[in-house]
Amino acid sequence: MAAGYQSGFGNEFASEAIPGALPVGRNSPQKVAYGLYAEQISGTAFTAPRRENRRSWLYRIRPAAMHGAFAPYAQPRFHNDFDAGPVTPDQLRWSPLPLPQAPVDFVDGLYTMAGNGGPAAQTGVGVHLYAANRDMQGRYFYDADGELLLVPQLGRLRIATELGVLEVEPQEIAVIPRGIRFRVELPDGPSRGYVAENFGALLRLPDLGPIGSNGLANPRDFLTPHAAYEDLEGGFELIAKFQGHLWRAPIGHSPLDVVGWHGNYAPYKYDLRRFNTIGSISYDHPDPSIFTVLTSPSDTPGTANMDFVIFPPRILAMQDTFRPPWFHRNVASEFMGLIHGVYDAKAEGFAPGGASLHNCMTGHGPDAATFEKASNADLSRPDIITDTMAFMFETRAVIRPAQQALEAPHRQRDYQQCWAGLKKHFAPPRG
Repeated sequence: MAAGYQSGFGNEFASEAIPGALPVGRNSPQKVAYGLYAEQISGTAFTAPRRENRRSWLYRIRPAAMHGAFAPYAQPRFHNDFDAGPVTPDQLRWSPLPLPQAPVDFVDGLYTMAGNGGPAAQTGVGVHLYAANRDMQGRYFYDADGELLLVPQLGRLRIATELGVLEVEPQEIAVIPRGIRFRVELPDGPSRGYVAENFGALLRLPDLGPIGSNGLANPRDFLTPHAAYEDLEGGFELIAKFQGHLWRAPIGHSPLDVVGWHGNYAPYKYDLRRFNTIGSISYDHPDPSIFTVLTSPSDTPGTANMDFVIFPPRILAMQDTFRPPWFHRNVASEFMGLIHGVYDAKAEGFAPGGASLHNCMTGHGPDAATFEKASNADLSRPDIITDTMAFMFETRAVIRPAQQALEAPHRQRDYQQCWAGLKKHFAPPRG
């Protein structure tokens, strides 16, 4: 069935692919219309406060319990093994993950870069890339460890989920809640992008505080799919990620067989180009927190388990100011990627599909060429930054790079050289 969308972040939705599939007045009647089964999926504790509670009722052809026994599935490049050994304080940067030569689908194309925490503690984040060149054929996937934030960089994704279809292109994102089953197709062939696996509190819109009632990402621009089901039988497989490992079970039907659903626990998409950017119109470059699209809060107010921040097209008009991001060291750690165009704080070396990691208190900032250009720019005119889209996964905990990322051929081992050209300008008064 064709994709359709409902708008609004965290809303209670009701959607049915066949009229009358949803019961009226109760969630689990003695018999559901059309011989369907009622099933609830809960993304939060039953007793979570109403404003935070997330659950949906599904009316499906077969219950999710129907599949064979799980056995371990080997995909060694995708894991949560980032807790062993010392962590380098070096600045790290990578060129784009190479596209596969042999046929590889989304699950087998996942590549772990870094992370912290884990599913057992229900805190932290896993940072992954994907590079794939074929549709998922006869297989379905779900992640029981965390919700997945997908950031395509090359090629569209068609994500068929239990609750409907999301079609996502570069400069859009998709969020697949923990436990939701899905299949990924690649309409444009070879595809690449970024994935944040959020083990902590569910992603939500940040509070606006003094900004007021408008700005940043608007709730109505988040789109949830209409119900669309598959009634297929055959020899399929179900891949599960559970406690940091992958498992595989045979399943004799498509698990994407939900004919109707209602609730507020559902996959969604968002177009980053709709972000309403807030910035300074007097002096100084503001903190990057004003570019937060989604946040996973922690148990410490104002300190996120994970923030998803973007650097979109914008106008810089600050006076007597170094307009690009300044040199800085943070208590938080930053994993950055580039979706499109050029990032305004780096002159070269940071390509779309590439990534960088600047951990807690590791100094970073503009490279030498960018510093010289911005230090001598004509500030009588605004800088109109267009044709770009960068992002950052920022966390309160150190992001531990995976060994395979440290040893990867596409890691830029000379990254520190981008600051080597910074000159000494110190000129104290004489006399």
